[in-house]
Amino acid sequence: MTDLDRYASTIAFPRELGRVVDGLELARREWRAGHARHAERGIRFPSRQALGRILRELGTALFPLRLGPPELTAENENRWVEATLESTLSQLAAQIALELRIARPAIDSVEEGERADRIVGDFAASLPAIRRLLDEDIQAGYANDPAARSVDEVLLSYPSVAAVIHHRLAHRLHKLGAELVARVIAEVAHAETGIDIHPGARIGRGFFLDHGTGVVIGETAIVGDRVRLYQGVTLGGEPSVTGAARAAGEAFVRRHPEIGDDVVIFAGAVLLGPITIGARTRIGGNVWLRRDVPPDHVVEVPEAIIAPAHS
Repeated sequence: MTDLDRYASTIAFPRELGRVVDGLELARREWRAGHARHAERGIRFPSRQALGRILRELGTALFPLRLGPPELTAENENRWVEATLESTLSQLAAQIALELRIARPAIDSVEEGERADRIVGDFAASLPAIRRLLDEDIQAGYANDPAARSVDEVLLSYPSVAAVIHHRLAHRLHKLGAELVARVIAEVAHAETGIDIHPGARIGRGFFLDHGTGVVIGETAIVGDRVRLYQGVTLGGEPSVTGAARAAGEAFVRRHPEIGDDVVIFAGAVLLGPITIGARTRIGGNVWLRRDVPPDHVVEVPEAIIAPAHS
């Protein structure tokens, strides 16, 4: 019997609930004793629920006539976008301020607010460029999926497009220094779509995830233009690379794959470590790859053997 089983067997619910409360208090105290930096000092953390709402509102501001309320028209969308951004960006600044307070507990409220406002201002200025990138991503989805009947269908119904919208926004925040907020946004997308893209990953233009479920793209991955990935693809890291870099005192090292332009990677392929895949290469389904591939190559596993079953 484990300690957990032994402890649980001594509790008569609900008469002994006080013992549970006391036990939880003791667990918290033990944690805080070993993690004094985040001990009880009134510190609040960015809210996953709030950031989920913020991301939905930003999506409607980017695509108002498709993701916004039904009463919107081309005549009133500008006023609605302005009002939406004014409210949403203010809420985003408040979440970023919480992150800044965690990183620097001694920061005063004036400096905290100014830094959060600068990050949000730079982020807001990037939104038109992000919208244009997303237009190319959506067009790539329409061009590469024979089942798609329109770009509107791709935007409205493809979970992979929702994941890419989240990533484009999260990546910009990550670059601006709001790394915790960006990571929470990425995990919101992961929970909603089953697609896990670290906000640090650099992804080029015209990116398309065909189906996309189970795709994993790591923090230092670099993805070129017009790349297409199918479901279950992993662009994973090599832990030994990270350990060696830390031992050498390096602040940053690429530990995930770099994918060239116009590469296609089919379902279930796993690419690990800081390898480089040349432009226009095709990686077959279920390939396990840990070495570089030159441009214009095809990588496949041997064809399955089909034989009659033994009676």
